[in-house]
Amino acid sequence: MPSVVGLLEQRELAARRRVDGVREEADRLQAELSAAEQEWQEWATARRQVGAVLAPDMGMAAGQEAASGPQAEGTRSMPEQAAKPKSQVPMRREGLV
Repeated sequence: MPSVVGLLEQRELAARRRVDGVREEADRLQAELSAAEQEWQEWATARRQVGAVLAPDMGMAAGQEAASGPQAEGTRSMPEQAAKPKSQVPMRREGLV
């Protein structure tokens, strides 16, 4: 017949192994959560930046800044030809420039 102390040691060892396993899983989940949060922040930043570029008043300000900035000889800014918000871009195919 096993001793009471031996049975307690077995149960303690099993509990410690379970704690170690759960701790490893928590560490893995924490790392996965950090990576997911980082990706989320990158997408949110990209969306804000694109929104700022495509905003009607921000787009005009950017076009005006480009027009007032230094330009290469023989070139000029054409903000009237800039892409408009929600404009559609044609699919690329042969013959399109």
